[in-house]
Amino acid sequence: MRVTSKGQVTIPRDVRESMGIHPAETEVEFLQDENGRWYLAKAKTTNKTTSRFRTAHKTGKLTMSTDDIMALTRG
Repeated sequence: MRVTSKGQVTIPRDVRESMGIHPAETEVEFLQDENGRWYLAKAKTTNKTTSRFRTAHKTGKLTMSTDDIMALTRG
């Protein structure tokens, strides 16, 4: 797996799915064991704050007007 010049790597889809990692929603952390090995772990979050825009995208319907959909995003 290559590391970009910015220090980024792509986590394979099957790994993300099995760990429950979702783009822009999940924090991850790197942990080191007593032998010096590093592990990727899904971070435990205590304060889950979901953006109103993330929740609004699930409620829009094709039958809704643009004004109705915009009203959903404005809370």
